[in-house]
Amino acid sequence: MSNINDVARLAQVSKATVSRVLSGSRGVKEESRQAVLRAAEILNYTPNAIAQSLSSQSTNCIGVICATEHIQQSTGYLQALEKQLKAHRKHLLLRFANDADSLLHAVAELSHGMCDALVVVGARFPLPELADDIVLIDCLSPSTASSVQCDRVFAVETAVHYLCSQQRRHIALINFAGGDAATQTIEGYRQALHNYVVPFNRQLVIENEPSLRIALQKLINSSVKFSALLVTDDSQAQEAVMMLNQYQLHVPEKVMVFSLDGSTRLPGTNAIPAIEYPLENIARRAVELLLGDRHSSDLVRGSLLIA
Repeated sequence: MSNINDVARLAQVSKATVSRVLSGSRGVKEESRQAVLRAAEILNYTPNAIAQSLSSQSTNCIGVICATEHIQQSTGYLQALEKQLKAHRKHLLLRFANDADSLLHAVAELSHGMCDALVVVGARFPLPELADDIVLIDCLSPSTASSVQCDRVFAVETAVHYLCSQQRRHIALINFAGGDAATQTIEGYRQALHNYVVPFNRQLVIENEPSLRIALQKLINSSVKFSALLVTDDSQAQEAVMMLNQYQLHVPEKVMVFSLDGSTRLPGTNAIPAIEYPLENIARRAVELLLGDRHSSDLVRGSLLIA
């Protein structure tokens, strides 16, 4: 069985350098880091996690609290985070939360020696006050100084540009129920309509309603004409398509639905145009924040996804 001395010999670096690389420490030349990782892979060397923990006073575990209720979104984020953490020899310790109380409980549990840092992913509820070193990913109202957020203003502007190019100028919006994401989304919506000389109609905007079904019912009952519908994510888009078809507002012939975050093509259905965010880039930026890099931008832009 290979040991740390074998890795150091093959990589042609010191034992201390091997230790720093495998523990995820900073300050190692990239050339040396890659040499150590290649040597460890060739020798199938895995450091003893317990021994590392005792010697470094570090668990090498990162606590990830998944606070999104959408299975597809949470799976995507968790896979991307695990890949990035693995590259730094860190392990993912998972908890789930669906409200502020369960989030605080998870934070308290993980903070008692179980992990070295915390990440909260996808919270769609008002966050309690959290420590500044907890990294937030795609939470509606960031409450710490360390957060990676989606550029929602750019997303809505891109969506409106596409819909107008498809001759859909009566564009309804079902906004987030609240928080910074809702403020940014309506800001982008207003600005985009102004850019394309489309009058802003307050009746076309549904806000402060957590239920997509109730929000869409309000929009339909208002009898205001709309040929396109912006919703916050893929899950809402799928639900909106089914509901609109039930009301004979067939998609996409009469109403084009647009998801502001991701799109899944279901069997026998047309692809829903959407904004797609690079989850791997978001996860990479979050891990950089965990490791102390506070220099690059924490606002991530998505790209237009169409059939």
